[in-house]
Amino acid sequence: MIEMLRLFPDGSGARLRLRPPRALSARQFVLLFAALAGAMWFTAGLGWLSGNVFAPLFALLHSFLVAAALRCTWRSGERREEIRVGPDCVEVTLAHGQPPAFRAHPYWVRLVTGDETVRLVSSGRQVEVGSFLAPAERQQLARTLESLLAASNGCHR
Repeated sequence: MIEMLRLFPDGSGARLRLRPPRALSARQFVLLFAALAGAMWFTAGLGWLSGNVFAPLFALLHSFLVAAALRCTWRSGERREEIRVGPDCVEVTLAHGQPPAFRAHPYWVRLVTGDETVRLVSSGRQVEVGSFLAPAERQQLARTLESLLAASNGCHR
């Protein structure tokens, strides 16, 4: 998901916030876990009634594994990147609260698009942005960055 905010009231510069798409809310993740664990425990209960004494143990193990997988999926959706393009600086922050991973004057920044990648390059340094976005969103990001970079240094590239 690409969210664009203006940096200055006169319209010069912008800030792009990139976040991975989320299919489910936190409540829906909990309901999904409850449904999956409930189905597993129901099946384990039937297995236990049929004589399989290890079925509840496997259900417990399965529940922990499903909970860990869903938690990992939820945590991966918390990533975000922030790109600031102003008249005097381009900054890329990969994690909230971290120092910028990339910083350069917009005149010297090149946008390089390749096989499913969008990179900002300047003076031998480079950073890939939007790696978690869908291919169509990455193309939109590349177009947006290209127009912002062209506008930030007063010419069209």
